[in-house]
Amino acid sequence: MANLLYQQIEMLSREKHIEPEIVVSAIEDAMVVAARKYYKTEEDLRGKFNSETGQVDVFSVLTVVEEVADPTREISLTDARRKNPAAEVGMEILTSKPTDVLGRIAAQTAKQVILQKVREAERDTIFNEYHGRVGELVTVIVKRAEGPDLIVDMGRTEARLPKREQSKLETYNIGERLRVVIRMVDRAAKGPQVIVSRADAALVQRLFEMEVPEIYDGTVQIRAAARESGERTKVAVFSRDKDVDPVGACVGMKGMRVQSIIRELRGEKIDIIPYSEETVAFAQKALSPAKVTRVQITDPESRKLEVIVEDSQLSLAIGKKGQNVRLASKLIGWDIDIKSEEEKRREIEEQMTALTAPTTPLTALAGVGPKTIEKIEAAGITSLEQLAGMTPEQLMEIPGIGEKMVDKIYQAVNQFYESGGTAAESPAESLEASGGELATEEAATEAESETAAPETAEGESAEAETSETAGAESTVPQTEEASQTEEASTDDEVETKLPAEAAGEPSAESEPASDGSEAPDAHPVSEKHEEKNSE
Repeated sequence: MANLLYQQIEMLSREKHIEPEIVVSAIEDAMVVAARKYYKTEEDLRGKFNSETGQVDVFSVLTVVEEVADPTREISLTDARRKNPAAEVGMEILTSKPTDVLGRIAAQTAKQVILQKVREAERDTIFNEYHGRVGELVTVIVKRAEGPDLIVDMGRTEARLPKREQSKLETYNIGERLRVVIRMVDRAAKGPQVIVSRADAALVQRLFEMEVPEIYDGTVQIRAAARESGERTKVAVFSRDKDVDPVGACVGMKGMRVQSIIRELRGEKIDIIPYSEETVAFAQKALSPAKVTRVQITDPESRKLEVIVEDSQLSLAIGKKGQNVRLASKLIGWDIDIKSEEEKRREIEEQMTALTAPTTPLTALAGVGPKTIEKIEAAGITSLEQLAGMTPEQLMEIPGIGEKMVDKIYQAVNQFYESGGTAAESPAESLEASGGELATEEAATEAESETAAPETAEGESAEAETSETAGAESTVPQTEEASQTEEASTDDEVETKLPAEAAGEPSAESEPASDGSEAPDAHPVSEKHEEKNSE
């Protein structure tokens, strides 16, 4: 019986790749849990496996002390010597607990504890084994599918191949052999702890190490790699021996070495470029197959580059959906901004135009106070044209500028452009202008009053002259001869009308000219009548 139990323990240890002592410890702990549940005691229990008899004994442990504070865990020296005459203070007295009284429930509890302990030990073993093998290339067999993920068999344990770590252009069948790279080991995962990948750039590096002896022995090094699984990979290689061409060593004779890697990756394109310590030269090579005209570092701190290419090379440099420039940016670790020569020329022309174009100061805005203008200028906006091109969100980022102030600024800008771009006047200028307007109005009022007075006087004198003339003309027809009686009667009718006109408003002809010139005679008919009478 004893040999049979121990054989089962050894077999379980080999199957789970754990030590037999771990299984024995799990059995002892299980018996202690079952005994404590059965006896319902708080005593310190300890289990012990007897490899000769195959029996698991449970003991109650009491510590010998001079004064007992906890009866469930301590025993006095006197009581301890009754059980063991050689007992001393600090020794442990073991009292056996019967285990044959444990029933089915206690056995089930012990079984669960054993399984849990063995499972934890197995997970610790797997983690310790594969934690140091992250990035290693292994061969696995597709075992089953769990939703979008695949469960693969690594031999000793199972691993998970998530959907995100699968190549986009690959399909997998049950029982198929795959080369994968160990991505990570998750200790807290419920299922398989090992995560493997077919989409990681490390897979391409490990495949090159297998196919290229120069990389395996360290003569040629892979300095960087960027990959979009299923489509394209860029690899930067460097040779430690000046007589060895790194690109040629990776390609192989007639491309045999790189072709075997492409077949393993199911037709994925691979770009092999020489590594350079100079960022500009490395960027030019990283954007191959496009030909780069020039590269300029725009911001070393944030690692930004500006790349200029010919107009015909722009689409090739960007790649399909930006793939080429995206991979090049990952490879060199810099942000790349690609522009054609025509775009760069237009940009320079716009900058030159902006430098030479006149700018309007912020003080031209009406309704915006000087403190607000100081806050805007502190943010780097010095002209009204720059302010007009900003969004409300950008304005609100300026310290001290709120939502209401943004509305006020926009109203002032709109008012400025609607008025034809007329600058706002300063308070002193507006005061002077208002004073000038008032003076002009007063002068106009005085001029009108002076003009009205002569007109009134001239009108009265004209009326007086007209009445005198009418009276003189009325006496003349009485001294004429009888032969002119008819003409006199006609003239009397005319003379009778003239005084009536003179009594009313002066006609347009009789009004004095506004420029001060003398008015023409108001009664030409009376003159004609006098001429006839003289005849």
